[in-house]
Amino acid sequence: MYSSPSKDATKPLTLNKTVFLGSAIISILLIIWTIAFPTYSETLLGSSMTWVSDKFGWYYMLVVAAYSIFALFVGFSKYGDIKLGQDHEKAQFPFLAWAAMLFSAGIGIDLLFFGASEPLMHYLTPHTGLEPASAEAMREALAQTFLHWGLHGWGIYALIGMALAYFAYRKNMPLALRSPLTPIFGERLIKGWLGDGIDTFGVVCTLMGIATSLGIGVLQANAGLTHVFGIESSKTVQTIIIIGVVAAAAVSAMTGVEKGVRRLSEFNMLSSILLLIAILVMGNTVYLLNTFTQNIGQYFQTIIYKTFDVYAYDGQAGAEWKSWWTIFFWAWWVAWAPFVGLFIARISRGRTLREFVFGVMFIPLGFIFAWFSIFGNSAIDLVANGATELGEIAVNDAAMGMFALFEYFPYSDILSFAGVIIGLIFFVTSADSGALVLANLSSRGMTNDTDAPVWLRLFWAAATGLITLGLLFAGGFSSLQSVSVIAGLPFSIILVLYMVAMWRSLKEEGNKRKASTIGTANVLDSGKSWKARLQRIVSFPKHAQVEQFLQNVVRPAMTEVEKEFAAGGLKTSLDIRNPAHIGQDIDEGMDESSGQIDGLKLRVGHGDEDDFIYEVNLIKAERPNFTLSTSTKNAEYYYRAEVFLSEGSQEYDLVGYSKEQVLVDILNQYERHLQYLHLER
Repeated sequence: MYSSPSKDATKPLTLNKTVFLGSAIISILLIIWTIAFPTYSETLLGSSMTWVSDKFGWYYMLVVAAYSIFALFVGFSKYGDIKLGQDHEKAQFPFLAWAAMLFSAGIGIDLLFFGASEPLMHYLTPHTGLEPASAEAMREALAQTFLHWGLHGWGIYALIGMALAYFAYRKNMPLALRSPLTPIFGERLIKGWLGDGIDTFGVVCTLMGIATSLGIGVLQANAGLTHVFGIESSKTVQTIIIIGVVAAAAVSAMTGVEKGVRRLSEFNMLSSILLLIAILVMGNTVYLLNTFTQNIGQYFQTIIYKTFDVYAYDGQAGAEWKSWWTIFFWAWWVAWAPFVGLFIARISRGRTLREFVFGVMFIPLGFIFAWFSIFGNSAIDLVANGATELGEIAVNDAAMGMFALFEYFPYSDILSFAGVIIGLIFFVTSADSGALVLANLSSRGMTNDTDAPVWLRLFWAAATGLITLGLLFAGGFSSLQSVSVIAGLPFSIILVLYMVAMWRSLKEEGNKRKASTIGTANVLDSGKSWKARLQRIVSFPKHAQVEQFLQNVVRPAMTEVEKEFAAGGLKTSLDIRNPAHIGQDIDEGMDESSGQIDGLKLRVGHGDEDDFIYEVNLIKAERPNFTLSTSTKNAEYYYRAEVFLSEGSQEYDLVGYSKEQVLVDILNQYERHLQYLHLER
C-alpha cells in the first residue's frame, strides 16, 4: 500500500541536478566518442546490436506481445471507465486536437521515410523462403509492414502512457518515469536514488530514441532538398538542417503544448491526409482500395503467427533479417516509448482508461494502414509493371523512395515540395515535444500539470540536435539503428514492472468500488418534513449563502469529527481553503467571523495505508434551464457544497444538511474507506 503524496504539489519547481547532470554527461560523452572515433564506434554499436538481437530476440518478441495484450485487457476490462484524473474531470483537449497530437508525436517523419521504401524492400528483398518480386512477396510485403507499424508498437505507447497518466492524475504524483514504480518499490526509494536513476536512464533512452527518428528525418529532408532543389546530400547540409529545425523547435517549445505543439500537429495531420488523398485519387484508385482491404484482412489473419515468428528454422539468413527488421522496430518503439508515453500522458488528462487505450492504439492505426497501403502498393504496382529504377532507389536509398515515387504522378514537383514541408514540420514537432519531455524529466518538484522552464527546454532541444549529428557522423543510419536496439533492451524491463504496478493499482480501484457499495444509513433525518426536504432539493443558493453554510454547519461538524479522530490516536489534519489563507490549519486561530471559506479538507492518516480524505468545496454550477431567471445575469448560476474524496468529486451537494447529517455523511464515507482497506489487506 502507498499514499498519494500531496506535498509535492507545493514544492517549488527546481532543476534535478542528479538527473540533469547524469544524463547530460552521458550524452556529451557519447557525442564526443562517436565523433572522435566514428569507425570504431560504428563497429562496436553494430556488434552490440547483433549480440542483443541474437541473445534476446525471443524476449523482444514475447514482451512486445505482452505489452499490447495487457493494454487491450485494461481497455476491455471493468477498469476501463476509470478516469485518468479525478472522477469529475473533463478531457483537457478536444478529441480532434488530441488525435492530431497522438498522430504527430507517435508517427512523425518516419512515415515519409518508410512509406514507399519498406513495402518495396519486402517485395524485392523478402525474408527467407520467399522469391523476390513474386506474387507471394507482393502480398507478404504489406502484411510485414503492417506488423512493424501496427498494434504492437501502439500497445507499447498505450502501456507507458496509461501508467504515467494514471499515477500522475489519479494518484497525484509527478508526471515522471519513476512514479508508476511507487507501488513496487515504495515512496522512499522512488523519491531517492532509485527514482533519480530511473529518470536519468529514461532521459538517455529518450535521447537515443529521438535521435534515431530525427536522424531518419535529416536523411529524409536532405533527400527531399536534393530531389526538389538539387542540393547535394552531405554532412554539411544535414548539419544545417538540424540547426534550423532545432531552432524552430526551440521557438515552438517556448509556446508550450497548448499552442506550438498542438497547432503544428493539427497542420501536419491535415497536410498528410491531403497528400494521401492526392496519391489515391491520381493513382490506380480501384486497385489501391482493393489492396487496402486485402492488406488489412491479411494483417489480422496472420498477426498471431507473425507476433511469435523468430525465424528459428531459417538459419543465419533468417536471424540477420529479423535483427535488421522486426527486432529493430520493436526496440525502436521501446526506446521511443518514454518520450511518446510522457507526451501522450501530458495531453490525456481527463480521459478514461478505455478512451485512452483505444484512442492510442486504434486512431493512428487506421491512418497507418491507409498510408502504407496506398504508398506501398502504388510503388509495388509500378515496379511490377516495369519501373525498375524506382525499386533500385528504394532499396539503395530509402530516404529517396517517396520522392522517386512522386515522379510517376502528375504535379510531381508540387507533391515533392509538399513532402519536404510536411517532413520538416514533423521534424519540428518531434524535436519540440521531445525537448519538453526531457526538460520535465530533469526537473524536481514537478506537478502533474506544469512544465519545466524555457531555458531547460532550449538546452534539451540543442542536446537532441547534437547527439543526432554525432550518431550520423558515426555511421549514418546503421549507428542510429544499433543505438535504438541497445537502449531499448533495459527499458523494456521497466515496462514489465509498469504492468505489475498498474495491475496492483487497478485491483485497489476495484476494492475501493466494492467498498463504496457497503450499506449505510440514510443521511437525511427520517423525522424531517417532506416539504422541508423538497425545499432543499429545489433551492439554488448564492455564493454568500453557501459560504455561510460552510462556516456555520460544515466547519463545526468537521472540527468535532477531527477532534474525535485525534482523541482516538489517529493522525489528523483539518485545513481550510480561502482567498487570504490558502491551506491555513484550523487550529491556527483564524477569526471564524472574518475569513472567507471556499473549502474544508479533513485528512485522517493510516500509516502506510491510504489516508482518508473528506473534502467539501464551494463549487459554481449552471442552474437548470427551467429555473433560470432573466432578471439578473447571475441568475444563470448557483453554488454547491460538493463532497470530494481522494479520487475526486462525488457529485452530491451538502447544502441544506444539518450538522448532524454532515456528521453522518463523514462517518458513512469513512466506514466505506475502512472497508476498502480491509479488502486491500
